[in-house]
Amino acid sequence: MKNNVILIGMPGAGKSTAGVILAKLLGYSFMDTDLVIQNTEGRLLRQIIAEEGVEGFIAAENRIVSEIEAESTVIATGGSVVYGTEAMEKLSLLGKIVYLELGYDELSRRLDNIQQRGVVLRAGQELRDIYAERIPLYEKYADITIDETGCGVEETVSKIIDKLNR
Repeated sequence: MKNNVILIGMPGAGKSTAGVILAKLLGYSFMDTDLVIQNTEGRLLRQIIAEEGVEGFIAAENRIVSEIEAESTVIATGGSVVYGTEAMEKLSLLGKIVYLELGYDELSRRLDNIQQRGVVLRAGQELRDIYAERIPLYEKYADITIDETGCGVEETVSKIIDKLNR
C-alpha cells in the first residue's frame, strides 16, 4: 500500500500541476485532495471556509483525507493538510511524502488572489504568516524535499522522479 506518491507544500507550489505530469510518467492515477473534499462536501473550498470557518474546514479536510484509499496514485494535497494529524498519519502509510519547497518571494508572485483559491487563512493572517507556520510542518512530514527554486514544472517532476529512484 506504500506505492503512492503524496505531494505536500504551500498553495501555488505546483502540487496539482506537477502531480498530473508525474502520474502520467509513472503510469499512476492522479488524485487532488482539494477536489475530493469539494466532491464529498458538495461545495467549493472557499464556500466551506466561509460557512464552517477555518477550523471547520481543517476538521473536514482531516476527516476526508484520513479516509483516502489509493494504489499507484500521485496524490496532490491542499496546503493546509499538514494541520491534520490523522490525515498526515494516513498519508505516510499510503506512500512517500514529497515536499515541494518554494521560497517565499517566488510563492507570493505565483499567488495573486489567495482568497479565490480557497487558501486557509485565519483572521488577521497573511501569506507570510501561514508560510512561516507551515514550513516546519512540511519539513516534519516529508520523506523527500524538492527545492523548486528557479524550476519549471518539467524540472520539478524530473527532480521528483530522480529522488524516488534513489
